[in-house]
Amino acid sequence: MKYADAIKTITAKSNFYIDLSLNRIETALEKSGNPQDGLKCIHVAGTNGKGSVCAMLDSVLKEAGYKTGLYTSPHIWEYTERIKINGVQIPKEVFGDYAEEVLNLGVHLTEFEILTVIMFLYFKRNNVDVVILETGLGGRFDATNVIKKNLCSIITHIDLDHTERLGNTKDKIAYEKAGIIKPACPVIAGEGYETVRDRADEADSMFIMTQPYVNPEFIEALTLKGRHQTENLALAIAAINYLFKDIDEQTIIKGLKKVKNPFRFEYFESKNLIVDASHNPNGILALRENLDLFYPEQKRRFIFGCLKNKDYISMMNILFREGDEIYLNEFDYPNAAGYAELKARCPYPAERFCSESILQPDKLNIICGSFYMIGGMKWLKSLQV
Repeated sequence: MKYADAIKTITAKSNFYIDLSLNRIETALEKSGNPQDGLKCIHVAGTNGKGSVCAMLDSVLKEAGYKTGLYTSPHIWEYTERIKINGVQIPKEVFGDYAEEVLNLGVHLTEFEILTVIMFLYFKRNNVDVVILETGLGGRFDATNVIKKNLCSIITHIDLDHTERLGNTKDKIAYEKAGIIKPACPVIAGEGYETVRDRADEADSMFIMTQPYVNPEFIEALTLKGRHQTENLALAIAAINYLFKDIDEQTIIKGLKKVKNPFRFEYFESKNLIVDASHNPNGILALRENLDLFYPEQKRRFIFGCLKNKDYISMMNILFREGDEIYLNEFDYPNAAGYAELKARCPYPAERFCSESILQPDKLNIICGSFYMIGGMKWLKSLQV
């Protein structure tokens, strides 16, 4: 199957069929020989920071000589970004072949379930040493949670997001994230939620709480900038120190210098532009704090867009301040918030975003609010090296 045909078919698998259980994907994987059972996985869940922690682990383990499989979501440009071996995306023609195989299993799967089966098959057949596995949504009923054991679970910062599915309190969301904890497999967290500790106790799993201190050399080496990344870095380092005692500090530093995770507080000097994929209030707060810390004097020009099911009212109130130049983007995505509804709740005067030509270097330009909005801005590709 050609890649374009595979994507067209996969994306037609409506999310209306989501039913909080793992029955369908377990059936599909059983028909495929249960490839997930032969893989060594580091499983990462949380509200914010999952992708960054996964990128750090992947880069350091590659530097140490391990053959890594990295599974993340969402993608920005192509679905193949989600599945990588040693940092290289699954080739489109290979993706098409695997998609055809999964689609012919005779099991109705959602888009994310199909991608997850493809990933497990691809990593198993290519004999990766370690899989870094990011949950898509939640944890307990996430398609990635079909694994029966893992090297460790990592739970990143927890906040309110996807409340319609995960619950409307942090404790309820923490309970869903803690669903990835496996019997007698350690769990590493930066926050001491009682529900997470209880789940670890029930599973007879060691609970490891990260320390707020991180070696300054590691912070300096890390290519991902922003104060919030220190918390993510602490989680990654704790996992490396616990699981891979053969990896020394110099290897860690070299690996951190090569971390790539696009559009996380990423600065492009030619346009005096920051692109940040923050898409919930907590992520937007981290963005605002980083702007105030690193660019306190620069006047700001925002291009903001968001999905309807996000708390965009809180996001705009956190992000904007009087005197900011604000453009609201009604981007081409089925669930995108419209310009009129954003403008009606924006705390300051704003205009419709029409063209990237407004991004002049006279002000600090910031694009934020949605992965899907950023993915639609094809001109951003030219800025990446």
